[in-house]
Amino acid sequence: MKEGNSNPKLIFEEKKAIVLFLWLFYIVYYSFETFYFISSNSVIYKQKTMIPTSMGSLILIMAVLIFGVYFLKKGNPFIVKYIYIYSYLGIDFVDTLMSYWGTKVPYSSGNIVEILFFLFSPIFVNKRYFWVVSLGLIGKEVILGLILQSMQVLMTIVIYIILALIAYTVLIRFNSYIKSLTNAYEELRQKEKLAVIGQMAAGIAHEIRNPLSSLKGFTQLQHERFPDTNDYYPIMIQEIDRINSIVDDLMYIGKPKKIMFEKASIEEIVAYTLSIIQYQAERQGITIETIMAGPLPPLHCDEKQLKQVFINLIKNAIEAMPDGGRIQIHVKVIDKQQKLTISIQDEGVGIANENILNLGEPFFTTKKDGTGLGLMVTNQIINDHFGEIKIESFLNVGTKVIVILPIINKNN
Repeated sequence: MKEGNSNPKLIFEEKKAIVLFLWLFYIVYYSFETFYFISSNSVIYKQKTMIPTSMGSLILIMAVLIFGVYFLKKGNPFIVKYIYIYSYLGIDFVDTLMSYWGTKVPYSSGNIVEILFFLFSPIFVNKRYFWVVSLGLIGKEVILGLILQSMQVLMTIVIYIILALIAYTVLIRFNSYIKSLTNAYEELRQKEKLAVIGQMAAGIAHEIRNPLSSLKGFTQLQHERFPDTNDYYPIMIQEIDRINSIVDDLMYIGKPKKIMFEKASIEEIVAYTLSIIQYQAERQGITIETIMAGPLPPLHCDEKQLKQVFINLIKNAIEAMPDGGRIQIHVKVIDKQQKLTISIQDEGVGIANENILNLGEPFFTTKKDGTGLGLMVTNQIINDHFGEIKIESFLNVGTKVIVILPIINKNN
């Protein structure tokens, strides 16, 4: 569990675990000490000089409860478990040295409450606390064994190592389980977010499309009637087309199109995309190089949707190079003819590492005038084709987008 987390639910769960730990700690600790105090077989308590030292430890351990309750009341239960393990290690270490140092009494290792620390280390779901407990208790026995020159600590050390291994295994399982639940929650939250966005997008796009078509039609009509009187008509038409592309993305989000899988040529898909993009690229001083590695088999896909994907990706590459440059498109077959990769590499401004993971999120974009919807739609189309997208980028060097698609869709 993350230390210092302000989530009320996590604080509540930590408090419950701490309260249970405190009850068991004091019951086990004092029961063990009482048993050895009254036991006639206990060697250590036959030495009257040792009783005051042990009584002092009992009082100090009880005094630690004041600090534990204080931090519980202050709403910081995460620190309590550390207070107890450090306090116990210090008190028990001093108590043992004062009890055995200079005597011939054989050393009797620790208190059974130490096992409780191992048992609770996975319950607190905190690796740092686990290492503090394991290294602290094992280290205490090692140091005491060296100082008191006692070999009896070896058995205790072996037992503690076994307990630490068991506790670590349980802790890893708990962490894995929590991580799975967290991922499932994030996935569900993402789907709910997309569902809400989809509902909004469908309504907004429907309302915008009709007046947008009328506006574009009248603008084109005016431009045809008065071609030499106003230089702003081409700009207006271009901006209307940009709005229309955003509306198309919104429509796809609101009502995803059904995938129509058919055999198609990836060469023709790329060629069509370049025919659309070529003018914009040349206008910005960008050259596009295409490499088709060997004979490429037909791709089982929805041709129209893949055209939309590559238009989006190549436009992104062009917009990343306002001062011109080169785009390389490389198509090849991998994995023994089972998958096809299409890489699009530019020489643009690049993307910061912290932003790469957020690409494809609704309305997240690194472009000044972007919406984040284009890459989101691209991701959705590739996922619908049972493929994947990988992005590699370096600031001021460029970005490489790799699209991996199965040649034959076995799920269809």
